Formats: sequence, structure tokens, C-alpha cells
Amino acid sequence: MTGTLAEFQQLVNAEEYLEFFELPYDPQFVNVNRLHILQKFSSFIKTINLEDTDLSEPEKLKRYRAALEQAYNTFTTSSPLSEKLFKVFNDKPQNVVLLSEIGSD
Repeated sequence: MTGTLAEFQQLVNAEEYLEFFELPYDPQFVNVNRLHILQKFSSFIKTINLEDTDLSEPEKLKRYRAALEQAYNTFTTSSPLSEKLFKVFNDKPQNVVLLSEIGSD
């Protein structure tokens, strides 16, 4: 990996991130899971930036690469629904009684 942090900050889509970090990927898989991968990657980056404020640029990029790889791999073994990254997956519908909430006595 020969990129810089400035180059990293110019990237805008999942394929660009994967190519920047020279990670192999399945384009069809990325098409289906793009937003979920990027959301998970974003949360990993926030954690890295909060926890490791004194990292050198190469070390930060190395951790970002590992975070992207982890985000990508998360959805090879899990579903977006089970990860619940977006608000819509966490909001309980109003005025709806779920079957799981109905008790049988």
C-alpha cells in the first residue's frame, strides 16, 4: 500500500476504498452490501480515531485497511438485518403489535 492519508480522504465509494487498500473483493457482493460495508467501516474509523490519536500516517492507514477488511468480511458471514447498522432497523414500528409480543396463557 503506497497511498497517503490525503489520497484516502478523497475516496468516495466502496470500490475506491477497496482498491486503495489493495483488498480483493467481489463486485457483485459490494453492489448488494455497499452501504452496510461503508457504514460499518465508518464506525470502525471513528473508533480508531478516538482511541489512537497519536498514530503515524502509515500506522493509521494500516489500521484503516484492517477495518475495511473486517467491515467487508462482516457481511460475508452476517446479514445487514442482524447487524442493524441503520436507524430503520432499530426503530420499533408504532401502533403495531408483533406476534412475539402476544403471550399465550
